[in-house]
Formats: sequence, C-alpha cells, structure tokens
Amino acid sequence: MTEVIMPKMGDGMEEGTLVDWLKKDGEKVKSGEVIGTIQTDKATLELEAPASGILTGFLIGPGETVPVGRPIAAILRNGEKLPEGWGGAASGSATAPSQQAAGEPAPSAAPAQPEAPAAPSASDRIKASPLARKIAAEAGLDLSSVVGTGPGGRIVEKDVRAALAAGPKLPKFPVAEPAPVSAAPEDTVVKLTRLRQITAQRTAQSKQQAPHFYVTVAVDVDAIQALRRQFEAEGSGKVSVNDFVIRACALALRDMPEVNASFQGDSVVRHGAVNIGMAVAVPDGLTVPVLKNADQLTLRQISAKAKELAAKARDNKLSPDELTGSTFSISNMGMLDVDEFGAIINTPNAAILAVATARKTVVVNDEDEIEIRERMNITLSCDHRVLDGADGARFVNKVKEYLQNPTRLLS
Repeated sequence: MTEVIMPKMGDGMEEGTLVDWLKKDGEKVKSGEVIGTIQTDKATLELEAPASGILTGFLIGPGETVPVGRPIAAILRNGEKLPEGWGGAASGSATAPSQQAAGEPAPSAAPAQPEAPAAPSASDRIKASPLARKIAAEAGLDLSSVVGTGPGGRIVEKDVRAALAAGPKLPKFPVAEPAPVSAAPEDTVVKLTRLRQITAQRTAQSKQQAPHFYVTVAVDVDAIQALRRQFEAEGSGKVSVNDFVIRACALALRDMPEVNASFQGDSVVRHGAVNIGMAVAVPDGLTVPVLKNADQLTLRQISAKAKELAAKARDNKLSPDELTGSTFSISNMGMLDVDEFGAIINTPNAAILAVATARKTVVVNDEDEIEIRERMNITLSCDHRVLDGADGARFVNKVKEYLQNPTRLLS
C-alpha cells in the first residue's frame, strides 16, 4: 500500500486545502497521474499519484485543510486491502467522492468500547497543528498563551516558535465575544477564497513582524521608452518597462548583496542566488512567481520568462518550484494609473520595490531650463531588522542609475 500524503509545495507551507478529488474511490490510477487539486498559500496546484494502483481510503473531502505530511488517501496494489483502523478518527471526517455522488449511506459506527474515553483537556480543544503541539509540549509551553495566525485562528509552528522567542507572557483572560450584528438587507457577504485568506494572513504577519520603512525616488524613463520604440521599429519584439526594472534590480542586488537577504532571529542570511519574485494579480487574489537567477539572465531572457510566468499564474499553472525561493520582490502597478505606493514586504525577503505609473512631467534640468520628461516613482520598502535607511537609499538610487542608463542593462 502507498499512502497519498498532503505534499509540501512551497517555502513555509505547513498545511494545505483539498480543492477537489479528480478520481473516484476505487478507480485505477497510474504513478504521476493527476488525482486531485490542492490549494496552497500561493496557488492551486495539481496533486499527483505517488504510485500505480487503486485509489481508495479517502480521509478528507473538498474544502478540508490538513497539515503537510498527513495521509489523505491510499493506493492499493492488486490483492491489498486497507489496514484495520485506516486513518483513525480522520477516516470518518470525509466522505469519498463516489459515495457523495451516489448518495450512499455512511458505514455504521463501530461498536462502543467498554470504557468511555476521558474528556478532552483544555489544551486538546485548542486549534493547533500537530507540529505546533509537539514543539509546545517539549518546551513546556501552554498553548492557551499562544495567538494563532493560521486559518480560523489555528496555532501553527511559527506561532509557537515566536511565543518561545518572546519569553514568558501574561496569561490570557477571556474576552467576551461581541454580539453579532445583523447585516442590512443590501449588504452582501462574500466568503474569502483560500488564496485571499492566505494573502490576508501573510500581509498582516509581515506588517506586524517586519518593521517597514520606505524610500521613494523619481526615475527619468525617457531613455527606456526610446529603446523600447527602437526595438519595436527593428521588429525585435516588445520589451516592457517592467523587464527593465527586473534587470536593474537584479544587477543592483548583485552590487549590494546586503539587500538580497533575509532576517532569521539572531542572524541575517545573505543569499547567493538572486531570485526575483514578481507580484501578479489573479482572480482569487495575488500570487508571486519567481524568476530564478535573474542576475544571470539577459534583458530578452527576462522579458520572455516574465511573460511566461505571468501567463501561467493567470491560468493557475505554476509549479511549486516557480512559486518558491524568492530573495527580493517587485510589485508593479504602473498600468493602473497610480502616482506612488508602498508595497508590503514579501517575507522572508528583506525588501520589495513598488513601481508606479510613468507620466510626462515638467522638470527643471541642470541648466535651469524647463522641459517635459517622462518620469515614474519607485518606492523601496525595507525590513529595518536587516537594512538601515542609508542602505535603502543607496540601493534604490542604484536601481535608478541603471534605469536612467538602460544601455547598461543590455549587456
């Protein structure tokens, strides 16, 4: 028998949600065949069969969330049967898709045991992942003192580690729940998608844990626009302003490796690879595909890869490898007519660059003459635990220097 487990599909992923089973209970499957879809913290991905055989023993149904590594189904070879007590209590938590479709009654309950189980303790009633419980038990930490940041307030590993790092806390006192407020007839309640829930959780966590500061500069993009027009006139294809920004950031990160870093408790990790995440808006929320080794790519290669990743993001076809490993991020809202904005850091990155709309602006040149130039604002959001203000200012001006001399980005 081969267990189908909830796979780990990204950095920091501790649990996943089953979107749907694509195969029925008792159906034959082949190794590598897609048998379901999983919603992670970044995207909806395909779940592949780890072996060939008969798919059965479903332990969760659509919409259920379980920790990574937990069995969710089984694949049997000819002649094999599910072991007695397969899945434990979890086996009754979901109905197999074929039973749901056919309306078959659930199997009868097992005979009562001679002795009734002991009543669950207070800690058992707290929503927490198995790994969080294990770490808390080993450290002697009372889970009732920990605030959960997982779905529905669930306590996950990082919550326990954060509580241990913060030291003893005052005991929590119960707070009366506010009385529910009835929605007015014209109000509409929209249930959050899984991706929107994760986006809300991660952005709130980033703002709470990473002390943000922001540095904004105005970049003259006349030279970039002239190069873009030249490329089109030569018939060599379109290159976007964002492609130039990615290339400029990749070279600036190579020049200043202290920005290509992550905060890790009592240390800072400076990453060897320059992997740039680019924020892409999708119907369910926001996802961040990653251009790996961006400093080693030419402008044309960056342009092609960025277009490919953006298309896959919108079609929900990104692989786990394309969603993990970023060391720096870029959020571009230039196409949305904005003057300036500060992006929330995509932790564990130490910084993110926000790109606004390029506009024709009246400026005074070095000869005190008035002229019209095309400019755009870029804003660097920095984690003050990793970078100081002078670091952020030097980096964003280095990016500006590359952008205002775009021929340096062509080599």
